Amino acid sequence: MKPDIFPFLITLDLEGVFTPEIWINVAERTGLPELRLTTRDEPDYDKLMRYRIGILAAHGITLADIQEVIAGMGVLPGAREFLDWLRSLAPVVILSDTFYEFAAPLMAQLGRPTLFCNMLEVDERGMITGYRLRIRDGKREAVQALKALNFRIIAAGDSYNDTTMLAAADHGILFRPPQNVIDEFPQFPVTHEYDELKAIINGLLK
Repeated sequence: MKPDIFPFLITLDLEGVFTPEIWINVAERTGLPELRLTTRDEPDYDKLMRYRIGILAAHGITLADIQEVIAGMGVLPGAREFLDWLRSLAPVVILSDTFYEFAAPLMAQLGRPTLFCNMLEVDERGMITGYRLRIRDGKREAVQALKALNFRIIAAGDSYNDTTMLAAADHGILFRPPQNVIDEFPQFPVTHEYDELKAIINGLLK
């Protein structure tokens, strides 16, 4: 790297990149297929979360029930090794629309990387009643703030809610996206395996 050029920082999504989709696992464990809907399907995050919270309330599913599901989840095969490789090359920040109340056991399995995400609102019965965004369009805002600190950003994610982050970065990459996201955002290179993503990132860091 030329000495007069500021360093890269890498931002990545969590679910679909390092971990399975939490809500899909909850859907399978509860037998409620309507909870399988994710940001890979619905671009309006507020609409998606209100839909989810309504289903949880209707079926009496508590935060503790969801945390029990998450406790039994593992990270994706090869995810820890890929993240360790990334962190040996450049600073890494995970930008996610999940919640700190969900993510803690998964972060432990990944070696506790830096995570920016959101918080839940929970009542005295343990029911999820709402959520608090750290900031609206937080992934894009985080990338823009980091660029204002003179980092050059490489970003990777898989869903609709990652595309503003990818667009704001110096280099945006799709990782294991669904076909609808590929079709709507053809400007981003598509990767499906960690080795493919490694190759692109390695080339950019040189």
